[in-house]
Amino acid sequence: MGSPQTPPRPRIRDNIVMQKPVSPLDAQPAVGRREDEDEIDLLGLARTLWRGKHWIALCATLALSYGWYKANVASTALFTATAEMALEVDSAPVLDINAVVSGFSGDEASINTEMAIVRSGDLIGRLVDELHLEQDPEFNAYLPDPDYSPGLITRLRGTISEALRGSEQDEGAESLPSPQEQRQELIDAVRGAFETESSWDTYVFSISATTTDPVKSQLLANTLAELYRDDQIRLKVQATERAATWLSGRVGELRAELDERQNEISDLRARSALVSAESLQALNAQAIELRTTLQQVQGQLVQIDERAAELRAAASGDTEAKLAAADDGQLEAAAAELAASEPGAQIRFDRRYSQLLLQTEAERERAQKQIEELQRTVEDLSGQFEGQSADFQALQQLEQEAEATQVLYETFLNRLKETTVQESIHESDSRILTEARVGEQVAPRSSRIMAMALLLGLLLGAGIVLLREFLQNTIRTAEDLEQHTGRTVLGQFPRIPARSRPDTIEYLLNKPTSAAAEAIRNLRTSLLLSNVDRPPQVIMATSSVPNEGKTTLTIALAQNLAGLNKRVLLIEGDIRRRTFQAYFSQAKGQHGLLSVIAGRSALSEAVVRPDNLGIDVLLGEERSAINAADLFSSESFKRLIEMARAQYDYIVIDTPPVLVVPDARVIAQQTDAVIYVVHWDHTTKSQVEEGLRQFRSVNLPVTGLVLSRVDPKGMKRYGYGGRYGAYSRYGRSYYDN
Repeated sequence: MGSPQTPPRPRIRDNIVMQKPVSPLDAQPAVGRREDEDEIDLLGLARTLWRGKHWIALCATLALSYGWYKANVASTALFTATAEMALEVDSAPVLDINAVVSGFSGDEASINTEMAIVRSGDLIGRLVDELHLEQDPEFNAYLPDPDYSPGLITRLRGTISEALRGSEQDEGAESLPSPQEQRQELIDAVRGAFETESSWDTYVFSISATTTDPVKSQLLANTLAELYRDDQIRLKVQATERAATWLSGRVGELRAELDERQNEISDLRARSALVSAESLQALNAQAIELRTTLQQVQGQLVQIDERAAELRAAASGDTEAKLAAADDGQLEAAAAELAASEPGAQIRFDRRYSQLLLQTEAERERAQKQIEELQRTVEDLSGQFEGQSADFQALQQLEQEAEATQVLYETFLNRLKETTVQESIHESDSRILTEARVGEQVAPRSSRIMAMALLLGLLLGAGIVLLREFLQNTIRTAEDLEQHTGRTVLGQFPRIPARSRPDTIEYLLNKPTSAAAEAIRNLRTSLLLSNVDRPPQVIMATSSVPNEGKTTLTIALAQNLAGLNKRVLLIEGDIRRRTFQAYFSQAKGQHGLLSVIAGRSALSEAVVRPDNLGIDVLLGEERSAINAADLFSSESFKRLIEMARAQYDYIVIDTPPVLVVPDARVIAQQTDAVIYVVHWDHTTKSQVEEGLRQFRSVNLPVTGLVLSRVDPKGMKRYGYGGRYGAYSRYGRSYYDN
């Protein structure tokens, strides 16, 4: 049978794979990926939980068993007794002494504070002393429990520990906590038995005690309520006593300070008897009047100095100049006589002018003396005014201080009197509404514990299932493989129950109607129909990593194609490992693929024909120093494939894993169909994606994928047993085991 005309194929040189164009015949419809992968698939989540229902049921059962054990075996019965108290808010005090002793304000913060006081260390400590709780083993961990009986293992462990410690027992006794620390632990243990809770929108709160004895719980609740109520009165009395003591001392101090201020006022008044506001006002008026007179005299002195200067300047001048400077009637009369040339007129004129000079000098001296006298008087008045003003201010300050001290003294004296009266009329800010009754059992609550255990078990089981599903990174279903890769899954090939490789051949020969045989027929049908116009003649199978079942798949596919009465050649393309010899023992010593490519042997001489398989097998040979990628890139290998096309109807090539060596991508250049084998629940999604990317990088189409070595029991364990026909329970009547 002649081979159909094939399209030109790219040359391969220097180990570089030349990309070939993808024709419409080579392209296969890809399965679309899911959109909105970030959205939560509730139906898928429900399916996942349903598949893990056995894990969830197991976790729920274990949790339920543990809850029953804790509720009925390992837990101690607890009893709670509750006393109710009401806070007095509206009761008015007998005397208004809120500044001395503050009471309850009634707001929410105050209520919470009062509840915290109930569980305070001081109040719990007095409760311990009141009821001698240091003798109670429930609270004092350092007391032996008379009801405790150690088991055999515990006694044996204690005996061994004592033998090993020896003399270290005394040292262990020294390591016990101090009495103060033991008491603090006792108080903490008793505090843990109490709870306080306020009623909403009221001033009522409850005190609950929880212990292993119902009567003890009642006694603890009632005693603590009484201690709290009495403690409020005690604290008020103590506060009142402290206030009275402080007020007494403060009143004495204020009395002494007031007496001191009054004595200082008396002394100051004695030293300054005339000091008053009126005397200071009179001194101030007198000083103002003297300053006015002083200013007037100073003005007159200035005029006299000017007249004297003019007279002295005109003394050396003529008569007219002297008359103008003097402005005197007698001098003018003497000047008239001088003009009339009367005898002695000049002498009289000069004498009069000299008299005017002397008179002016005398007036000037009198004015200066008067100014000096006025200045001394003003200074004296100013000194008196300042001194009396300072004394007056000091007196006013002393009187104000004395008045303030008097007010404080009277105020504190009144508070002291009120506090003294209040000591005998204090009342508590709270009262007991309802005394606690005998405690009721509150734990263990079996139904609640069982329900919570069941819920936690279900959540734990669901979490384990979801975590396992989240961490799962392998392929388990054909649907998952299609959605992840976007490529068509041509078939699913189950695990063949064979212990050795020769047993695999025997299984294929002896089980022609097995599930594996039917899966290969389905694969053959899907493969031949993948391109109706030009069915593939040269078919290769590869995988991501070794041991994914591609060799078994190629052998089974070649045998199945031979069942169509076709001539089939099976080529071992994985010449690096050469596993075909383990399947076909009769092929040892024969020439193989390298001999044919090198031209040392003809194809018909190199092939072997295993018994009953009906196919020719061309095995690989030891390659020595030959590089496999270079070999498959050669023109000789291309001619071999062309020769095989002419002599056989189908050529099936088993190739190495694509992620390990580049051989598969080189060989794929000469093939018509590429089958990508994925090991069920073994190959990771990233490995499959990287392998397909290797083919896309050189523009080589992958015809389809095969999910190999599928374990039907594992499918059923993961919850997929009923969803895939070839491996479901419905195929039992059709397939051989």
